[in-house]
Amino acid sequence: MVLPLLKLGTLVVKTLSKPVASRLKQQAAIHPRFRQYIVTIAQTNHRITTRMQRRIYGHATDVEIRPLNEEKAVQAAVDLIGELFVFSVAGVLLIFEVQRSARSEARKEERRKQELEAVRQRNEEIAEEVELLKHKLQELEKLARGQGLSGLFNFRVGHTEDGKTGKTA
Repeated sequence: MVLPLLKLGTLVVKTLSKPVASRLKQQAAIHPRFRQYIVTIAQTNHRITTRMQRRIYGHATDVEIRPLNEEKAVQAAVDLIGELFVFSVAGVLLIFEVQRSARSEARKEERRKQELEAVRQRNEEIAEEVELLKHKLQELEKLARGQGLSGLFNFRVGHTEDGKTGKTA
């Protein structure tokens, strides 16, 4: 019952993170100091990705890379921020799910250990009981050998009133 609700909750958080990321992107583009900061980040990201693409395709890497205009830089930066936010939420939820699963497995393993210990303990009790029964059986066999069959079955030879001998049980 808890697992489906937990899965549904993580899905809701992932779904809600997209509008939050959109709002974050919108506010990031408006704030003046943050806008300048993200333009710098976007220009740096543009230079790095352009160099990587040029190396991958075998083009010259020593050419000057033209910077993005401010609007394109802001748009690229806020897109990057939005994607990072959604990715971060997904990553946190993944970590949460892995930890929850690990705790669940640990509880199952602990239960298995307890059950195994209970079986071992019961096995030891049964072994002790078997040893006790063997000991009692040996004592009975000793008594039976010492008294013969009449001792085992407790037969007595008795006298009757008319003087005849008979066996009574």
